[in-house]
Amino acid sequence: MATFVLIHGGGGSAWDFHLLEAELTGRGHDVVAVNLPIEDEKAGFAEHVDTVTKAIGDRGDLVVLGHSYGGFTAPLVAEKLSARLLVMLTAMIPKPGETPGDWWGNTGFENDKSLSDEEKFFNGLPAELVAEAGSHSRNQVSAEWSEPWPLRKWPDIPTKALIAREDRFFTPEFQRRVVQDRLGFAPDEIDGSHSVPLSHPKTLADRLESYL
Repeated sequence: MATFVLIHGGGGSAWDFHLLEAELTGRGHDVVAVNLPIEDEKAGFAEHVDTVTKAIGDRGDLVVLGHSYGGFTAPLVAEKLSARLLVMLTAMIPKPGETPGDWWGNTGFENDKSLSDEEKFFNGLPAELVAEAGSHSRNQVSAEWSEPWPLRKWPDIPTKALIAREDRFFTPEFQRRVVQDRLGFAPDEIDGSHSVPLSHPKTLADRLESYL
C-alpha cells in the first residue's frame, strides 16, 4: 500500500483532507497531511518542504499530492524524496524561477469577481461543511510568495494533473490550457468543485488508487 502525502492550498490546513484521508486509510493506505507554516512570515519554500519531510519521516512508496497553491510545494517534496508519483490536483503549476506572486499574471488567470469565495471554492458542498471549512482557514503570510521557484526543471517523477469539472476558481478551460502549456499533456478530469477533497472524497480516492 502507498503513503499519500497531501499538501494543502493557500490559507488551508491538513483538515482540508480529512474526508479523503478517511477514505484512503480505510483502504489500507498510509496518509501524511500536515499544516504548512503559512502563518510564519519567515517561512519560505525551504521551510515548507522541511515541514513535510519531517512529517513523512522514514516512510516510503510516496505519492505526493499538491492541491491548488500546494502545487508549488508538492514537486519540491516529490523530487527531494524520490516519490513514486506526483499528483497535481486543481493545482498551480509553476515554471522554474517563477514566483507564486507572478504566476497569476503569467498564466492569464482571471478572477470572477461576481462570485463569492463560497461559490468559487465550495460549490456543491453542504452548508455545514462550508461553515466548518471557514473555521479551519488560516492567514497566509509566509515568505514564499515572492521567492522564485527553485527547481531548474520539472522533477523527473511520473506526474498526473487532475482537474475538477465544476471548479469555479481555476476553471476547467483555464486549467486545460495551463497544464498543456506547462506539462505538455492534457489533464485528467474528475467531478467536483475546487475543493474536491471535500466535495468528492470517495471519487478522488478511487482515482488516486487507479494511478497506483
